[in-house]
Amino acid sequence: MNMGGNVAFDGSKIALFLRDALAVILRDEIAGLPFAGYWDLPGGGREGSETPFACGQRECFEELGLHVPQSAVAWSQSYAEGPLTKWFFVAHLPASAADRVVFGDEGQRWSLMQPSAFLSHAKAVPAFQDRLRDYLERSG
Repeated sequence: MNMGGNVAFDGSKIALFLRDALAVILRDEIAGLPFAGYWDLPGGGREGSETPFACGQRECFEELGLHVPQSAVAWSQSYAEGPLTKWFFVAHLPASAADRVVFGDEGQRWSLMQPSAFLSHAKAVPAFQDRLRDYLERSG
């Protein structure tokens, strides 16, 4: 599976399934913040020379306190956003991982959401709805 290596990119997100539900984060309500108050997925911007997966892994730990091993990744894909490249990973952990969540200092709260609810939610970040849909359509 392509984990991105050490290629040029700007950030990573992880659609993290805890058994059959997605771990989602309600973004802060801050003026000027893109998609303020929307449901988001763990992830963020690249730091230093980290790889795409290392970026998503670090962000997931910072935001939810969960370590996502590379072996948990089921799918990965890079996406162009204008001149920027973003990586999207899908990973699976057992449902019991929800008991180990330690919510970080970004966002209002976290929750578990069924994928179908995230895909149809009026206040979910649209690009991540599209990327999750890509995964679900390709994984059958």
